[in-house]
Amino acid sequence: MTMTQRFRLRGIRNSLSSTVCLAVALLLGFMIGPAISRAADYPQAQITNGRITAKLYLPNAKDGYYRFTRFDWSGAFHTLEYKGHSFVEPWYDSVDPKVINFVFRGSQVVNGSCGALEGPVYEFQTPLGWNRAKPGEAFIKVGVGVLRKTGERYNRFYPYQVLNPGKWNVKVRKSSIEFEQVLSDPALGYAYVYRKVVRLVRGKPEMVIECSLRNTGQREIKSEVYAHNFTTIDHQPPGPDYSVSFPFQIQPMRFRQPSQRVGQSANQLAEATGNEIVFNKVLSGEDQAVVFIRGFSDSAKDNQITIVNNEVGAGVRIGGNRPLIREFMWSIRTVVAVEAYVAIDVQPGAEFTWKNTYTYRTLHADI
Repeated sequence: MTMTQRFRLRGIRNSLSSTVCLAVALLLGFMIGPAISRAADYPQAQITNGRITAKLYLPNAKDGYYRFTRFDWSGAFHTLEYKGHSFVEPWYDSVDPKVINFVFRGSQVVNGSCGALEGPVYEFQTPLGWNRAKPGEAFIKVGVGVLRKTGERYNRFYPYQVLNPGKWNVKVRKSSIEFEQVLSDPALGYAYVYRKVVRLVRGKPEMVIECSLRNTGQREIKSEVYAHNFTTIDHQPPGPDYSVSFPFQIQPMRFRQPSQRVGQSANQLAEATGNEIVFNKVLSGEDQAVVFIRGFSDSAKDNQITIVNNEVGAGVRIGGNRPLIREFMWSIRTVVAVEAYVAIDVQPGAEFTWKNTYTYRTLHADI
């Protein structure tokens, strides 16, 4: 059994140990059992172009690994490797459905169910119809489905009940996977066709994720979308060997550390120098580096991020073809994640497209 499989197995077993956890899972309509406790038992597919090899989970409302309500169900990565280097792997030790967001628990990073994914997973930040719905009524999260509203304030870390996941169509080829979600709710006035293609480019160390959202309903679809870009390079903790750079001068910005128990001030963890964020220490314990990034223009050329681990000699450049509206970096001892947000405003009958390109490298090759 691999390390990744042990992480998954431990997480499921931990969640089964509590009757409260089981009640939450049953409320959401999920059947949890030993038959699907290992990562290899979930619907998934492997793609390769001879250079990059990636495994992705496939959306499945009954048996899929991820059936929760924060992230888009399509393009959920399990692993990604290039030239012997790992760029996608679990950044958490276990999963506990009682946890909202994540927590440090002893030596473990414990994730909640809604955040239990890795790699470049997408989230549509603004739910559709939330403000019009009363508690108990329906709203929509693109890439997930029709959900039941609970409480007055939307919380992306909360596992809402899935009323209708729409219809998912998946086409798997040697070097690509095409996902399509078709969803319609006439009572809410929303309907759409969401399409995502994850493609490994022939002959290049490059992955392209192409998306489109076609509005087939009666209401405007307005939201924000970003890839969380959970990046873990060869299991190495973020520290001085890492650099995170951008094509613009970073200014102004602010750093903060949510956890106060470690006793580190924000500028002791990381700082901006020109167009680069550098770590001043190896993150450990409950360290969190949270960076709000400013200084980008309204041109798509600024939608580019380069993350390099100089110690292991590997990195990735992430480029988008839409202008940024917001950018954010979050990091703990197991992961670096840079979120690049773009705006979505799709009128009835219209279609919006966007693309992210991931170029992997070793330090002996240009990026």
